[in-house]
Amino acid sequence: MKKDNHTHLFDPDNELMKRVGRGELTAFKQLVEKYQKKVMGTIYRYCGNRQETEDVAQEIFFKVYKAAPHYTPRAHFTTWLYKVVVNHCLNYLRNQKKDALFASPDTLSRGEENIFSPFPQLQGEQPESLLQQQELQEILKKAIGELPERQRMALILHRFEGLSYKEIALVLGCSLSAVESLLFRAMISLKEKLKIYFT
Repeated sequence: MKKDNHTHLFDPDNELMKRVGRGELTAFKQLVEKYQKKVMGTIYRYCGNRQETEDVAQEIFFKVYKAAPHYTPRAHFTTWLYKVVVNHCLNYLRNQKKDALFASPDTLSRGEENIFSPFPQLQGEQPESLLQQQELQEILKKAIGELPERQRMALILHRFEGLSYKEIALVLGCSLSAVESLLFRAMISLKEKLKIYFT
């Protein structure tokens, strides 16, 4: 008889989900508190609007709560959660019939994050005076926002959320080689779009 590789998988968050499935609201509150920031960060990078981020995050955690009674751990909870986030973001944006931007301009004014930090290979020497960090942020934001959906999400999950290729493959429902291809094509596309600024 074939052994189930997931039978002995232990993840404290999977245990929390089982408790949520039994109706324990304190367990659900723990999950929300633990992952709210990560979930909202991913949504924000993909949707680019603060109000939409909050609304979509609430919808996602509601999905998590509703799914809990039927939740069957097949991997770590975070892998399953990111899959919910990715699918919901894609469906939400398609339903809204709008283009998703990587991040909104208020990211800079609020000093929340420098989106160049995960891309050291794109920094190099700063162009002469274009050349303000804010302008460069806007250029990179636009370039990432123009990537195809799956390339953009693979890039966000890898560069900003720190997921491994294997985890991204599980989240996106594809092979490791497909993830490698998505990330490779995303980086080639970005370098092509940005080469005039980093010569």
